[in-house]
Amino acid sequence: MIRDRAKRLVQALVRRRTAVRFDDLARTEPVARGFGWDRGTPIDRAYIAQFVAAHRDRLVGRVLEIGEARYAPRFAPGALSTTVLHVEPGNGLVGDLANTATLPAAAFDAVICTQVLGVIYDVAAAVAGLEHVLAPGGCALVTVSGIAQLSRFDAARWGDYWRFTEASLRRLFERFDVVAVESRGNVATAVALLQGVAVEDLPDPQVLATHDREYPVTLGVVAVKR
Repeated sequence: MIRDRAKRLVQALVRRRTAVRFDDLARTEPVARGFGWDRGTPIDRAYIAQFVAAHRDRLVGRVLEIGEARYAPRFAPGALSTTVLHVEPGNGLVGDLANTATLPAAAFDAVICTQVLGVIYDVAAAVAGLEHVLAPGGCALVTVSGIAQLSRFDAARWGDYWRFTEASLRRLFERFDVVAVESRGNVATAVALLQGVAVEDLPDPQVLATHDREYPVTLGVVAVKR
């Protein structure tokens, strides 16, 4: 698309104008404060795409994506239907994930919920909401932040409350059959994300393939409703 090509061109110009030095750990001002969006692909978004792609075989039947249709079009092209749930009108199905009274019951076979739980204060209620919308045997693919800066965009709209660990996710999803809890990231990519460095800035993109569970940039849960 012309818009995507123009966006990539602008990102390339930004990277060229503000080249990244990877040997300066003493800097107190980040390279950029936008998670890398202005420079290319944010580090955590690369990990999220990896996670959803790895479990795309579970995105069948009626698929719900929370917030926006970012991953369903890419990874669930064979779904019977795809629906977006958003707390505000004008974005698809309207509902509050933390309030089951606003949600349809057992209406979906799969849910994609990426980077949403951290902006909901009553996170346990939001997990109950995921269970509520899933049909029995349905699967939720969920990602959250482990290491990340504060999101000014989210904080100004609905809040930015939580960062997670493998242990906290296992506790939160005890009501499900948890198929997997996956940790993606390492100290290099954690620093890159905090600096606002994009994937395209990395001297070697293969650094994304190394995962150290003590430095979780992005955590993913595969959870099946009992």
